[in-house]
Amino acid sequence: MIYYSLRRLFLLVITLWLLTIFIFLLNYLFPGDPLTNMTGIRSGDEFAYQIARQAYAFDQSIFSQYWHFLEQLLIGNWGQSLVTERPVFDDILPVLGATLELSILAMLISLVFGVGLGLYASLNLHRTADTIIMGISLSTYSIPVFWLAQLLILLFAVKLGWTPISSQINPLFDIEVVTGSILTDIALSDVPYRAAAFADALNHLWLPVIVLAVMPLTMLIRITRDAMLDVLQKNYIRAARARGLSEARIMLRHGLPNAMQPVVRQLGLQFSILMSNIIIAEMIFNWPGIGSWLVKSIYERDYPVLQGGLLTLAALILLVNVLVELFHAWHYPQVRKELYAER
Repeated sequence: MIYYSLRRLFLLVITLWLLTIFIFLLNYLFPGDPLTNMTGIRSGDEFAYQIARQAYAFDQSIFSQYWHFLEQLLIGNWGQSLVTERPVFDDILPVLGATLELSILAMLISLVFGVGLGLYASLNLHRTADTIIMGISLSTYSIPVFWLAQLLILLFAVKLGWTPISSQINPLFDIEVVTGSILTDIALSDVPYRAAAFADALNHLWLPVIVLAVMPLTMLIRITRDAMLDVLQKNYIRAARARGLSEARIMLRHGLPNAMQPVVRQLGLQFSILMSNIIIAEMIFNWPGIGSWLVKSIYERDYPVLQGGLLTLAALILLVNVLVELFHAWHYPQVRKELYAER
């Protein structure tokens, strides 16, 4: 397990290193001054520009420039925004918190309901419930996220008036942004109207969470159903039934834990798909996360923000995939034996 973990972590570090090279080269591909693209400091500010020039070794070779760029990156100096002139690293933290809030809740909902519905469908194979669940799963998976979001907004926000259309919370609630996660910020605040603010935040939150949860949920339904059907054909299931164990105990003690192996393996991929969709959802719902922040930086040609956002988003996806693989290999040791012939 130690060898496997070190191997995955080494691949993560190498991938992030290659990503930093790509981001560094973008400064020369973007129009304008590479140093300005990298730091957000314009040549008009001569004093700050000369300090940045020395800090990033722009009077030396390109290899020295990359080395100093990497040093600044590691200490949290990611430049400043060309638009707001604020440090990029300071602006990333709250938008990352807002994105993590959406993504974690969406993944939890998709995992709970996806596994539950997939298990129920497998236990009712070729019956009405199985046909309905699989039909809805297949048809819903084919709906684009932007179209699904618009349909649900028209239904629940415009027609029924159950939820607001955009943002995290009503601006009348004066909640200080600390982490970017609105629920966490409300819990950390000491305002007297926390209960009302919490209810309003949940009312803003549930619709974008459902939109994001739909695609991984439908995929997990099918994976769980197929995995459970495969497990139910195993000899140890037949042996458990022959010993007279109840069907519920067979499912919970023997069937579901073994059927979860392919489900866990797919969590990293589903999270990657969710993070792609979250950019679209944040734009539609005007959610102040890293996705809408990135799209805004593209329109404004704010290159330091664009680089910082890309690096953060890619690093998050890579980190989650590596952690899922490590958990999968730790919980199911036969995976390491199959892949690396470990004892």
